[in-house]
Amino acid sequence: VQLQASGGGLVQPGGSLRLSCAASGSTFSLNIMGWYRRAPGKQRELVATITTGGLTNYVDSVKGRFTVSRDNAKNTVYLQMNSLKPEDTAIYYCKLVQRATEYWGEGTQVTVSS
Repeated sequence: VQLQASGGGLVQPGGSLRLSCAASGSTFSLNIMGWYRRAPGKQRELVATITTGGLTNYVDSVKGRFTVSRDNAKNTVYLQMNSLKPEDTAIYYCKLVQRATEYWGEGTQVTVSS
């Protein structure tokens, strides 16, 4: 399984970005996809996950600002990020878990700065 993320960039505080991550290869109908991030000097943390059935989970710091969604037909997960803050600056990674195996994509940089 390969994961290809896109959509990062530089945005001003209060702005929005949308990340996408497409999975290719041997994906199964039941899996969990999600986003993690690593800010400078910090450990990687979970941002949001979504199951094939649409159940979502968010870290408290992004609730109400970020929305995770997916298109199962395209094996793609999205992260809509609104009201971005400087503390959201990080490298964002997508992840897919299926049959107890984790797959990670290369990160995409998100920088929130004026």
